[in-house]
Amino acid sequence: MPASAPALAPKNAFYELRTYYAAPGKFEALNARFRNHTLALFTKHGMINVAYWSQPDVTDGKLIYVLAYKDLAARDAAWAAFRADPEWQAAAAASEVGGKLTAKVESVYLTMTDYSPTLRLGQ
Repeated sequence: MPASAPALAPKNAFYELRTYYAAPGKFEALNARFRNHTLALFTKHGMINVAYWSQPDVTDGKLIYVLAYKDLAARDAAWAAFRADPEWQAAAAASEVGGKLTAKVESVYLTMTDYSPTLRLGQ
């Protein structure tokens, strides 16, 4: 399990909801890449892993997750560093020898409403 990223005040955090639609027959490989590489690399680059869900009843599976950041600029910097990381590039290349793991990726930015229950991030 990766080390925890710094805690953020949940109501001031900037969130990103990401949905990955697995390529045909690649759902388990996608989960393995996240389990074995991606989460730790996200933490390394200052992203806070909030939660991950799978939707295996969808054809070939769907992975849905939420990351948190200080703000949009921190999000952009974290993703740039992540994508440039040689460790990520090697993990991605090795996991996609047999083809891409995703057929589609969606990303939605979110901020918490003032009436939302508070979460404890980074714990």
